[in-house]
Amino acid sequence: MSNFDLKEYFESVDRGDYQRENFDDFLKKMSFSYKIPSIHIAGSNGKGTTANYLANIYRAHGLTVGLFTSPYVDNVNEMISINGQNITDEEIISFIKENEKLFNKYSLSAFEIQTFIALSYFNKKGVDLAIIECGMGGEIDATNIFNPILSVITSISLEHTSFLGRSLCEIAYQKAGVIKDEIPVVTGILDDEAINTIVEVAKERNSQVVVAVEPAKVVYDNYGYTFAYSIYTDLRINSSASYSLKDACIALEAIIKLLGTYPVSEEEIREGLAKTYMPVRMEILSEKPFIIVDGSHNPEGVQNMVKSLQNVAQGREIHVLFACFRDKNIERMLAYLGEYSKDIVLTTFPHKRARTMEDYFLYLEDHSYNENPEEALNELVNKYPDDVILIVGSLAFVAYMKRIIKRG
Repeated sequence: MSNFDLKEYFESVDRGDYQRENFDDFLKKMSFSYKIPSIHIAGSNGKGTTANYLANIYRAHGLTVGLFTSPYVDNVNEMISINGQNITDEEIISFIKENEKLFNKYSLSAFEIQTFIALSYFNKKGVDLAIIECGMGGEIDATNIFNPILSVITSISLEHTSFLGRSLCEIAYQKAGVIKDEIPVVTGILDDEAINTIVEVAKERNSQVVVAVEPAKVVYDNYGYTFAYSIYTDLRINSSASYSLKDACIALEAIIKLLGTYPVSEEEIREGLAKTYMPVRMEILSEKPFIIVDGSHNPEGVQNMVKSLQNVAQGREIHVLFACFRDKNIERMLAYLGEYSKDIVLTTFPHKRARTMEDYFLYLEDHSYNENPEEALNELVNKYPDDVILIVGSLAFVAYMKRIIKRG
């Protein structure tokens, strides 16, 4: 068992298609049923952070909580956890060995296999509650195979357009696939086009829509935010990312909606929020030199992220090291970053979907390019020891750079 390489295995089944027929046939063959009370979270940005806030608040309430999020930063085990303990290699391998023939027969994708393992694992361990994050869409997402106790849609922006649709309305319709008959849905603050679509689908399904509002009394200090929401005051998140405040408010709205089932106290909410740590979300890796990594990887994510930058930079110049996948809307991401930084260095990293020099050709007049990200970072650090260096563009890229920086 020990020589079974999980990273290699999941890369080998990374099929890149987006449909549900095979997975549905597989689940039918397995007579699969999932009975754990679960909150289902869809959205373009903020799903993982919202999911973690919810999981930690319900853990503080004393529940055994399963958490399934994606993608992972360092290893696949991070995707599946119970009360903060990641699933072990042995447990994942055991599920794979047991079902590998059928996984192959039905040509399941990496994410479908991961979803099946997560839900089977939560079933097996009999958790009290699970928080399940969608992979990409909603309607035909691999996770959309159970009836939740609450659906959540965090945000909607133009992303994965080749799979989900070309307009906000089409993408909202895909995400609204998580709304189930007579099960309420909590959303973040959305564009009119998106919220109208959500409300329409919810009406058809006799589902109540609850929209989270902005936090009140927000104060930034010591790399975190103190705020109030609804009847709760003096709450704190230990994150420099102002966009995480939105996610905390969505989580709080979900908590309020489920108070009848899980009567969480204000103290438990406070504890759960304060304990939540999200890697590569405005994460400060070093203060001298000042290096921040952020996994924002689409225009909405970058736009939200740059709003936090001013608080953290405190008047210092900002230099950006940027790499992303080929299918991302680079034009708008670079435009948002350009409002805060006059120095953006483009680079690449070892990933089959990463942009290389040829993919940046339209932007090379405005920005410099360095093939070697480690060298590019060293140059920035040496040249600007007293400024802020931001590494951004893709979760996979910032995870890769974080490993390099941690190695020193």
